[in-house]
Amino acid sequence: MSTYHPLSEAQAIEYARQIPNLFQPESELTSQEIGDGNLNLVFRISEKTSGKSIILKQALPYAKVVGESWPLTLDRARIESEALIIEEGLVPDLVPHVYAYDADLALTVMEDLSDHIIMRRGLIERNEYPLFAEHIGRFMANTLFFTSDLGKNQQEKKIQQGRFINPELCKITEDLIFDDPYRDADTNSIEDHIRDAAEQLWADSELHLEVAILRQKFLTNAQALLHGDLHTGSIFIKPDSTKVIDPEFAYYGPMGFDIGAVLANLILNFAGQEGWSQDHESREAYRAYLLKTVKEVWTHFETNFRALWNEHGVDRVFQTPGYQDYFLKNLLQDTVGFTGAKMVRRIVGLAHVADIDKIEDNAARERAQRLALAIGTSCIRANRQVTSIDELIAIVTKESAVERGFVL
Repeated sequence: MSTYHPLSEAQAIEYARQIPNLFQPESELTSQEIGDGNLNLVFRISEKTSGKSIILKQALPYAKVVGESWPLTLDRARIESEALIIEEGLVPDLVPHVYAYDADLALTVMEDLSDHIIMRRGLIERNEYPLFAEHIGRFMANTLFFTSDLGKNQQEKKIQQGRFINPELCKITEDLIFDDPYRDADTNSIEDHIRDAAEQLWADSELHLEVAILRQKFLTNAQALLHGDLHTGSIFIKPDSTKVIDPEFAYYGPMGFDIGAVLANLILNFAGQEGWSQDHESREAYRAYLLKTVKEVWTHFETNFRALWNEHGVDRVFQTPGYQDYFLKNLLQDTVGFTGAKMVRRIVGLAHVADIDKIEDNAARERAQRLALAIGTSCIRANRQVTSIDELIAIVTKESAVERGFVL
């Protein structure tokens, strides 16, 4: 019989007290429930005398953003814990350490990152992170390469893939990113002032074809173990450190989905500068930083990925001259397509982003929403023709100019 129950703060304290070698016996511990996401309870347990703290993250059997009418598997806690452990083995400086996992309570105990901030908040505050592109490029190169047929024994990869099927959370992605935004779905969240743009999405059969191709890749192309939800709300950051969290959507899928998620969220903040920058000069300066970061993320990823392939590739056939270039060209195209899909869903789908939704000025928020949709749909349309990351930058620059009434 299951012993699962959602923890109270008092119960979280008592659980933390039992974990070996973390806190002093009988010391005073405090708990704060800090979860602001859609799916989980998150407790920070602190020891007053030492200042030491840990995080207890407990999966709920339903989506917190909706309620008990949307049940969810508790197995996602196992998937998250195992994904973090795999990631820590590959990039130990870029993920939180996992102290323990409790299957009965769907509970993961991990390192507290309270000296970092959520990257989404940092970008809204218009901070710059000079090491981020290198960090996230290396994170994606290592985690994607070493869990793929390029860098992992292919029979072991098949066994590992079976542990990360994750059908329920994949279903959320399949619906909320690749279906609902392109029809008048009940789950969509659309402000009245962009209803016309949403209706254009629903009627655009050429766009739907490209989305169908991307959806098919998400459903069938099991290239590597993905984080599965790699947005700026799943990254803790400070100027000299980057930590990737929350891989509960992890599954084996197309590599470009993770890379596209990172780029999409940088570009969503680019659009959101309509409301966060105080004047034209500061807006253009921060947008230039964001586009520079977009390019550097891909460049660092590609450089690291190629180096890993050349040094650690496990398959003789994949060393055939020209295949690496072919693979990376297709991966870039997937990345651009998934970038667009992730952007569109954050404007008209169920869960939006604070970069845009928190803009108080209605006119500025509408400009940001329309710009994000224009960039997103252009990325989706262009994805199968792209040959350089500069072409993604050009799409963003062009659509931004069009929104301001200029023509490039």
